[in-house]
Amino acid sequence: MNVTELSEDDRAAVNSLRSAVMRLSRRLRHQRVDESLSPTEMSVLGTLARCGSATPGELARKEHVQPPSMTRIVAMLEAKDLVRRDPHPDDRRQVVVSQTEQAEAMLEESRRKRNVWLAQLTEGLTDDERAVLRAAAPVLEKLAQL
Repeated sequence: MNVTELSEDDRAAVNSLRSAVMRLSRRLRHQRVDESLSPTEMSVLGTLARCGSATPGELARKEHVQPPSMTRIVAMLEAKDLVRRDPHPDDRRQVVVSQTEQAEAMLEESRRKRNVWLAQLTEGLTDDERAVLRAAAPVLEKLAQL
């Protein structure tokens, strides 16, 4: 569907959603536990947490970066003991990247901190607004997966 085919109300809603998601995302990024990691490094760790171990090429596709960039990112994360590289079980030319226990703990603490921050924000909402937010959460999750 083309955006011009949307009703005026739907176009306004899309514009409002885009703006709100961008601002909220920016504010969430400031709630990081480890300031030494770039947003891209955090994103790679999050992808590994969600999807499991992957080759650098698979990670590059999922993160929408070039393979040489992902190779550098993985090397930086490995130097920080946040990922490990193991031989690929079927292809000796490749490696499989996995997150370490240290990365799991850091991601869990990051999620906890961000959840606390978001929960505090919702205290400023009415009961009806919180109900709308609960109903919208699965829809926003679906949009994030498309």
